[in-house]
Amino acid sequence: MPRLFVFGYGFAGAALSRRLIGEGWEVFGAARDPARRAAMAAEGVVAVDPASPDAIADAVAQARALLVAAPPGPNGCPALEAVVPQIARTGAFPDWIGYLSTTGVYGDRRGGWVNERSRLAAASLEGARRVAAERDWRQVGRGMGLTVAAFRLPGIYGPGRSPFDRIRAGAAQPVTRPGQVFSRIHVDDLAAGLQASIAHPRAAGVYNLVDDEPAPSATVLAYAAALIGAPLPPVVDADDPSLSEASRRFYAENKRVSNALAKAELGWRPAYPTYREGLKAILAAGG
Repeated sequence: MPRLFVFGYGFAGAALSRRLIGEGWEVFGAARDPARRAAMAAEGVVAVDPASPDAIADAVAQARALLVAAPPGPNGCPALEAVVPQIARTGAFPDWIGYLSTTGVYGDRRGGWVNERSRLAAASLEGARRVAAERDWRQVGRGMGLTVAAFRLPGIYGPGRSPFDRIRAGAAQPVTRPGQVFSRIHVDDLAAGLQASIAHPRAAGVYNLVDDEPAPSATVLAYAAALIGAPLPPVVDADDPSLSEASRRFYAENKRVSNALAKAELGWRPAYPTYREGLKAILAAGG
């Protein structure tokens, strides 16, 4: 039985786990929160405490695939310290390691297109940490002979984490800047891209997993609101002082992200190529 180990088990890891469990895989997942670990067990996932070196060693000992989804902190990616020594200790190297990064590594491109060969120009602290974590994982891959791939992700949405949830909670605020667009990805398309990479691993691979149509966030919110017949607050300009500093930083970037390489190398195609198909599917499923 092939095994997947997810370090930083969350929204993305759960989506990949559902796909692989359905194909006969065993899934181990590391999460710090005991309540989260209990929920994972109910989903058929073997829950692991990331603070336990022995538990990590057991999880990686027979893992065919390792997904690193934990965000980096001031000291870098936590999986480097927790997992890599246990890989060396057990001597059982995974066939595939996937590191979840962000399209924030590209910074602001004033609406222009970027691809995996584009210069990295992260403008945020999170983006800079992801650039460093990608570099560290590439070095580990080269040094230990591991097949490591990085996946640069935009905003992830899906059932339980969609514009519908924000609209119903009264937390949706349309924000706009002339000409500004964002890429996004449905969580099931993200999982499908990861699964395709597991089937076709390439050392030092880097892939943008994004949808086909970058779009303004206010347009997406308005479309979601129309689908459920809900009102939205008035649109706010991205420079409005009433916005939080975090929001203003978010809306300071503007780029279009290409997914052509993932399509060409992995044979991946998003089932939800735009936000319209993705939102309709969530709503049809009761989301």
